[in-house]
Amino acid sequence: MNRRNFIEKSSLAIAAFGMPTIVPASVFGKNAPSNKITIGMIGTGRQGFGQNLQGSDMKSIGTRVPGLLDVNDAQVVAVSDVDSWRMNKAKTVIEAHYGKNSANGTYKGCGTHTDFREMLNRKDIDAIMISTPDYWHVPMGIMAAKAGKHVSCEKPLSMSVHQGRELVDALKKYGVVNRTDSEFRSVRPQNHAVELVRNGRIGKLQKVEVSFPSDPTPVAPQADMPVPKDLNYDLWLGPMPYVPYTDMRVHTPFDITKRPNWMRVDNYAQGMIANWGAHYFDMAQWANNTEYSGPVEVEGKGEFPRSLWNSMINFAVTYRYANGVELTCEQTPTSKPSIKYTGSDGWILVADFPGTIKASNPQILTSRPGKGELDLSQTLWDKTDFIEAVKTRRKTLEPIEVGHRTISISQIGLIACQIGEKLKWDPAKELFVGNNAANALLASPLARKEWIL
Repeated sequence: MNRRNFIEKSSLAIAAFGMPTIVPASVFGKNAPSNKITIGMIGTGRQGFGQNLQGSDMKSIGTRVPGLLDVNDAQVVAVSDVDSWRMNKAKTVIEAHYGKNSANGTYKGCGTHTDFREMLNRKDIDAIMISTPDYWHVPMGIMAAKAGKHVSCEKPLSMSVHQGRELVDALKKYGVVNRTDSEFRSVRPQNHAVELVRNGRIGKLQKVEVSFPSDPTPVAPQADMPVPKDLNYDLWLGPMPYVPYTDMRVHTPFDITKRPNWMRVDNYAQGMIANWGAHYFDMAQWANNTEYSGPVEVEGKGEFPRSLWNSMINFAVTYRYANGVELTCEQTPTSKPSIKYTGSDGWILVADFPGTIKASNPQILTSRPGKGELDLSQTLWDKTDFIEAVKTRRKTLEPIEVGHRTISISQIGLIACQIGEKLKWDPAKELFVGNNAANALLASPLARKEWIL
């Protein structure tokens, strides 16, 4: 009973597809097929409906973060969700958006699919945007790749190191363009700090200190509830063990603004060390030039609530890299998001989010990249980067291999806290050195039998 078998069996329902053909614009002019990459969205909850579909305004830094509806070269042609209320709400917004630009002022071309596998069988879809609970990311990503769809997937990418590697291997096998869907690399205060560190403006990097926001107080055990008529709960659970329904395990019905409750349940997500780690560990790895590798040692401690919301809280974890850099992260009841880079010649701090950047010497921040140095000032936003990569078949700014390496940092930190020992990590083999108990926790969670057969 493992997730690999579940994926293989489920994928038998998916027809074999070749790679979508990108026809040169010179053949058809402005109406060439290559001018519109067709997108199917799986998951239309808070992140999918808001950030990924419609985008958002980062007013504190005067920036508009585009969603897929803002990308001229993309068109969302279908949505899938196990919650029909959310799915139909997304469909309404999509059709209203495209209708404004149509000849008669209306558009009715957005399909809906409760079962995402129906969407993957559609030959008119080039790429898939996955915005579901974390435990669904890898199965959906692998099945999408097998169906020949390019894949952009929300972070955190996986629920285990082994599972994440399975996704990376599948994407390579089927040759699809792929991206970890995270806007952090495009937020200027964040990538500006990375640019300065990589260009040596604070000397040799020595330490990176990360702080994650606090999490809500764990909830008491919940009474069983009737499943809302709009929710296909069995499909929501999918590969995970059956448990009675309560909205404190899933999401608040008929509300697309609240943070989903599944984010605090360790069957479906891995808490703040993964949710915020997917952002800040990426910045740390990028700045340390180890985005395709990882640390060699990890130790930490944290609290594991005995409640429905049982994700680790109030933790402190320390990582050490082969080059001598130390990475620390912590979450406390009062902590706020930040990342600080300390080098032999100074420090840079990006506080809060999207971020205010400070340095030990203000002149560090006015430095400009020289010839041959890293310049991230014109970095594309995540959705635009993905669509451009699909059109040109180039590598994205944050391939899923990078996202996998990022979330691996969270996962080995979580394991160190569970084991309660200092652990040696081999980033090339993606295994702990000499600790079978820790290595046993690198595997994927068990899947329900009926999803494997």
